[in-house]
Amino acid sequence: MEWEAAALVLSVRPYGEGSTLVHLFSEEQGVSHGMARGGASRRQAFLWQTGNLVMARWRARLADQLGTLTAEPVQCVAGRILDAPLQLEMVSSACALVDGALPQGEAHPELFMRLVRLLTLINVAPEPAPMGTYLRWETLLLARLGYGLDLSECAVTGARENLLYVSPRSGRAVSREGAGEWRDRLLQLPALMMDETQDGTPEDWKDGLALTGHFLSRWVFGVRHQPLPAARERLVEYVQRLQSAQDVDMESDQ
Repeated sequence: MEWEAAALVLSVRPYGEGSTLVHLFSEEQGVSHGMARGGASRRQAFLWQTGNLVMARWRARLADQLGTLTAEPVQCVAGRILDAPLQLEMVSSACALVDGALPQGEAHPELFMRLVRLLTLINVAPEPAPMGTYLRWETLLLARLGYGLDLSECAVTGARENLLYVSPRSGRAVSREGAGEWRDRLLQLPALMMDETQDGTPEDWKDGLALTGHFLSRWVFGVRHQPLPAARERLVEYVQRLQSAQDVDMESDQ
């Protein structure tokens, strides 16, 4: 059995002597695992980097075997954003979420194409960091796994305006008026989650990551008794540092 397709490199680790075990994500094959012979060599190391888009060829005698991989580069992301730590964390986090959340062999074409667009945006125009696009992609991941958030109207009043919170139990939006005395128990809903023209501030990013992280942890990874991927946690920590630095700058300006 074999296939050839454009695929994103999700993760890479050593495998045997000089080879690497590579996890890929493609439009029709979903998440696939394969061994790249000589993948750790100087000649191939640049190719097998998290976030790269490659034209991959996967071959195996049987569909359930670990196949062998060869590939040619299409778009190399990491090399262009080495001096952009937030963007590197975004790439690592997105790839780790897909790698950990999706079962092998299950096609998710829209999720794949949206991830390709996100990584292309980071690669071509890394500044400012497209965190709004990233967070909206995380909501798409939840939706494609069957855990979509309902941000269309207030769960309490039915209003479509002043939606500022999300219920941590149902994933439904709640308005300022509907929150009432329960406000402190709800998750913050930054405007960028619903407005594709916004990328927000570090405070918005922190709130957005807390929102999607709650449901990823509860509905996706928690049911498997697994923590969120370490790369996702590193992104949260980096954004928290940015938000803290922004607060210090605002205080010094006053």
